Amino acid sequence: MNSEASSNPSNSLSHKIRFSIVWKLNFILFLRKFGLFLVLDLILCLVSVLGLIIHAEQTAAAAAEILIETGLPTPDEENWLTLTECSIQLPTEKIQGFHIPKVLQSNLSPLTASGVRSFDLPDEEGLNAWGVLQAVSYNMAIEINNSSYLISYHPQNSLRILAEIFAVILLFELIMLFSNISSNARMIRNTLRPIHELAETAYDLSTEGAFSPEQLKALAGKLNNINAAKLDTRISVGETQSELQGLAAAINGMLDRINESYRSQVRFVSDASHELRTPISVIQGYANLLDRWGKNDEKTLQESIDAIKEETANMKGLVEQLLFLARGDNNTMALQMERFELSALADEVLHETRMIDSGHEYDSRLMPVFIDADKGLIKQATRILIDNAMKYTPTGKRITISITGADGYTHLSVQDEGIGIAPEALPQVFDRFFRTDESRARATGGSGLGLPIAKWIAERHGGHMEVLSRLDIGTRISIVLPIAPEAD
Repeated sequence: MNSEASSNPSNSLSHKIRFSIVWKLNFILFLRKFGLFLVLDLILCLVSVLGLIIHAEQTAAAAAEILIETGLPTPDEENWLTLTECSIQLPTEKIQGFHIPKVLQSNLSPLTASGVRSFDLPDEEGLNAWGVLQAVSYNMAIEINNSSYLISYHPQNSLRILAEIFAVILLFELIMLFSNISSNARMIRNTLRPIHELAETAYDLSTEGAFSPEQLKALAGKLNNINAAKLDTRISVGETQSELQGLAAAINGMLDRINESYRSQVRFVSDASHELRTPISVIQGYANLLDRWGKNDEKTLQESIDAIKEETANMKGLVEQLLFLARGDNNTMALQMERFELSALADEVLHETRMIDSGHEYDSRLMPVFIDADKGLIKQATRILIDNAMKYTPTGKRITISITGADGYTHLSVQDEGIGIAPEALPQVFDRFFRTDESRARATGGSGLGLPIAKWIAERHGGHMEVLSRLDIGTRISIVLPIAPEAD
């Protein structure tokens, strides 16, 4: 199919016209200039016709004055009169025509103002276009001293001159139209060169390998030396052509997002490696301990087994959380949406928590609210909030789960009487692997991924997270979700 298109010049030209922005803009400029010339030609034609009519009126007025003084011209005088493209005769029949509006009659000679005008347009059969123009005449029937006269104006010479002038103008316009096609194409290509260079740079940035400064120039040289190691480079919007400032700003915004994503990925890989390195080191240490002394020492053997089992469980939980976030980042996790009562789900999670944790007091304030959501993910997010409260709340203190609703949103909140979060740490609590107290987090088995997972779940359901905390008083973390519309 491609070979056929390339072998057919007309198909290639059609492809260029259809898909090349240079051809499209050139065609638009051609049409605009053609339309401009057409309008100017029409105006020139109207002005020329108006000029001929004015000249005919002036000639008729002069002829009327001669009629008052000398009467009808003799045959010899008539021959001389034709040099002015005018003829005078007695009408043989009543002239049918039109009158000049009274508003305009004041601008005409009193001798001809009230006369009847008509155009003589002969039958063009047997005549060419030039022959028709040669036979056109402007007639005026007037009365002078109770006698009727027919004054005719024959603009043959004027029409011939105007036709020659129009022919020269049309030829000049055609030359300008077709000569400008190539010059317009060059102008458009020069104007669009920054976009072309920018596209080449974007293509180079999407491929691997080393980049030279020449390969990375775009937008008149403003985009230069941008790669994964220099994603903080930006296009200078102020020095860019005005037509491309919006594009430059959009690319800067895109680079901001790419840079942030790249840095987040680097931090994520680094933090994940660090989190996995610790349990692996512990397991390796106990394995070496068993290899050296634990084979015959039951106490050392049991201690090593318990530690390896604990670290393996922690590692398994961490890997599962990492996989969850990875699937979420890749948008490969499908939500199983259903309508359910959020208070019933919270009561279920609270009941399960009471069964496994007897060291805290639990309370609830549940308002019946229905939502449309993935029940399993909302339950997981609720457990994350309660697990956090359990880890950072001293034994015997109270943990309260509440559900309220207002303005189309419901707040699922878990409030504890724990150690609280420092004000400077609040903006970071939803960052992956962030922990306010590293030593305490290791003791409680925290990985710093619980709250980021809860935040992701809330946002995927069109909601968000809210945190209120005071040191040594407690923390309240809320999942804000849209309330489901009432069922029909």
